[in-house]
Amino acid sequence: MSESPLDLVIVGAGFSGLAMAIRARQAGFDRFLVLEKAAGIGGTWRENTYPGAACDVPSQLYSLSFAPKSDWTRLFAPQPEIKTYLEGLVAEHGLAPFLRLKTRVVRAVFDATAGLWRVETDGGTISARVLVGAMGALHHPALPRLPGLERFSGTAFHSAAWDHSCDLRGKRVGVIGTGASAVQFVPEIVGRAAHLTQFQRSAPWILPRGDRPTGHGLRRLMRVTPLRRLYRASLFWRREVAALLGFTRVSTVTALAEAGARRHLAASIADPALRRKLTPDYRLGCKRVLLSDEYYPALARPNVSLVTAPIREVLPHGLVTADGAEHPLDVLIFATGFSPGGSVLRTEVIGRGGVSLLQAWKDGADAFRGVSVAGFPNFFLLLGPNTGLGHNSVLLMVEAQVAHVLDALQRLRDHPGGMLEVRPEAQARFRGEVDARMRDSIWMRGGCGSWYLDRSGRNRTLWPGPVGDYVRGTERIRAEDYNLFDPQRPANTMQRPAEASDAD
Repeated sequence: MSESPLDLVIVGAGFSGLAMAIRARQAGFDRFLVLEKAAGIGGTWRENTYPGAACDVPSQLYSLSFAPKSDWTRLFAPQPEIKTYLEGLVAEHGLAPFLRLKTRVVRAVFDATAGLWRVETDGGTISARVLVGAMGALHHPALPRLPGLERFSGTAFHSAAWDHSCDLRGKRVGVIGTGASAVQFVPEIVGRAAHLTQFQRSAPWILPRGDRPTGHGLRRLMRVTPLRRLYRASLFWRREVAALLGFTRVSTVTALAEAGARRHLAASIADPALRRKLTPDYRLGCKRVLLSDEYYPALARPNVSLVTAPIREVLPHGLVTADGAEHPLDVLIFATGFSPGGSVLRTEVIGRGGVSLLQAWKDGADAFRGVSVAGFPNFFLLLGPNTGLGHNSVLLMVEAQVAHVLDALQRLRDHPGGMLEVRPEAQARFRGEVDARMRDSIWMRGGCGSWYLDRSGRNRTLWPGPVGDYVRGTERIRAEDYNLFDPQRPANTMQRPAEASDAD
């Protein structure tokens, strides 16, 4: 561990943490560390190894614009290929010396006197001027609270912690949950199971995926930089226009998309009773829209049952649903998603005045542009509140946030000992803008409940508009949004950042 203070500590070595590290190094910052609790890099794409795991954004768009890859083997990259891509970034950009794997951050405390973050890990304490949380939100599995679950005598595991030692051949397999992971792994395992029972609380909207090998011709074209950029731009704008025309609002476009999804369902499922069970009762987009060409045919197989009655209790050898039916099972797989908030709410982060991030967020997660939190100087989040996407590549958001943090690092380099902190009024203004956009959004008006909403019914997960709007407002720091001050001077001497940013 470093003894003298670093410029930067990044917590997390997934997509966002690696993107931050690459950009920091390219900008001339070489006194930083990336701390990762696991033994390897990759985040979500290291953890999720279930059969069929893949991205639901086209590969050329689900990769960093400043680290392109021309030879993706499929339109939608599978998990092993994405993980290999991330490992390649470490090698290509010389990040290995900056990584500290198997290092868990226990606590991070802001030292206001020194203007430094004291990052306490299970291997010692590191001091750094800037702390970046790149811990992600989708890697702490959420398990349902089912009466009797502890007495199940078979094998049980979450899709994000897949038990590859469990042989499913000839087994009675139960799957709880119908989200993105189930839609991917159910078609992969249904042929091995003696019988598969899919327990469904609500039917998802599913559109055709259209995945295919990229082919040698397309790969050759992607080696030509202008063509690759043009192709990537076309993928972006198709999704961006979809958002503008109705993905985030109930509109005629919503109805057209729903009609297309129903045609996809009708073409795949001949049984009208099964088709009714698989027809959503809320508007498309209210929950995550899924892509699959194989899920519906998998459920139509003779060795599959779709159960929509709520689960009442777990028995040693199966489940009982609210209608009294017993479902004998040998294996139970949870496809029940993740706990919102991720590691950032499981790590004690303490800002000015001894206030923890958990205390600051007692009424809900809140951050300016999803990046900065008032009361936490020189602290930045990647993929923080209201920066998730339902229609486009979230890496576009990551790159804008990384640019924001880089701008902060460069300003701090010009002001030794200075600290940047978002103004409370800027954070409140951003919250107001997000809430106003959310008011008539599909997530609030679409007739569903989802993990996007917090306990008060507020959507603190997604960005409610076009990506371009977010990028333009985030890439650069603006003087009216931040205070720049010296820790050795009283709080009332806070100053605005350099006025050069006023024109941004």
